[in-house]
Amino acid sequence: MQAEERKRRILAKARADGKVDVMEVAAELAVAPETVRRDLRALGEHGLVRRTHGGALPVESAGFETGLEFRSASMVPEKRRIARAAADRLDDAETVFIDEGFTPQLIAEALPTTRPLTVITASLPTAAALSTSPSTTVLLLGGRVRGRTLATVDHWALRMLADMVIDLAYLGANGISREHGLTTPDPVVSAVKAQAAQVSRRRIFVGVHTKFGVASFSRFAAVSDFEAIITDTTLTPAEAHRYAALGPKVIRT
Repeated sequence: MQAEERKRRILAKARADGKVDVMEVAAELAVAPETVRRDLRALGEHGLVRRTHGGALPVESAGFETGLEFRSASMVPEKRRIARAAADRLDDAETVFIDEGFTPQLIAEALPTTRPLTVITASLPTAAALSTSPSTTVLLLGGRVRGRTLATVDHWALRMLADMVIDLAYLGANGISREHGLTTPDPVVSAVKAQAAQVSRRRIFVGVHTKFGVASFSRFAAVSDFEAIITDTTLTPAEAHRYAALGPKVIRT
């Protein structure tokens, strides 16, 4: 098997399974583990995977993005802890933007139901989850629905957000890095996130540790735009300190 074909197969496996293990791939392709490590280094240099101990994770890019089904089955305990910690930082906010994605959906489900809240979201699942709460007013942004994430995008959503002043925005991203800020593969998604960040008084980023050090295609915010970053404890204290040096409080839960 030629090197380029081997790398294509490794990348396809990473994207299908959400990760690759060096020893497993080496056995599957009948090559030495060092050959797989060399291929992963090359894929990493092109920004297609992120190396981990013993393997690699796929990096979401303009040509690849995981769907809601995959996200809702990956690192669920960590995402639930992040969601609870994020909901605890609601404070006195009365209007809240909740981003698309599974972790923001969990935040929506963790919000208090003992006082009135107005929630603005582009996410159909989040809107549906909150619609039965008598104390919550749900505003679903209009627009084209992306099948991969079941969220609305395009100029309808941007126009609605432009007329709002929101107390707090809970935002996710496909990647967050100190050099490139917060990024996502699709520019139309990035535009909605950027508009939500712009019209919100407070901003909180939520995401598991695998998002850190990753840069996707389209940038929508800087790390310094956020009052807090909430992630899981696998992000090292040293790395958390580096992000905190840019302004936000970093919470590992």
